[in-house]
Amino acid sequence: MTLQTCLLLAFLLFGAGIYGVLTRRNAIGILISMELMLNAANINLVSFAHFRAADATAGAVFSLFVIAVTACEMAVALAIVISVYRRHKHLDVDRLTELRDTDV
Repeated sequence: MTLQTCLLLAFLLFGAGIYGVLTRRNAIGILISMELMLNAANINLVSFAHFRAADATAGAVFSLFVIAVTACEMAVALAIVISVYRRHKHLDVDRLTELRDTDV
């Protein structure tokens, strides 16, 4: 396995995440797509640290930090999604206009 194959894998995952964020209407699908994008960033961190850095553990430490922040972020986002579902009985982000600024 080379650096180029790791970067290609990360690029494909990030591209799939971008596609999911732009095309999904369901809030859960958007959250999963964002998770794919963050996993692609983790692959980049670990692969660059493994192939280029003097200390290969630096990428793993940064990756663990990103995973911890992502877990907290997804917990808050999932709580918001559950709250929105309980209130509106749907998760279609195009139909949610409550947070939209109408004064502009």
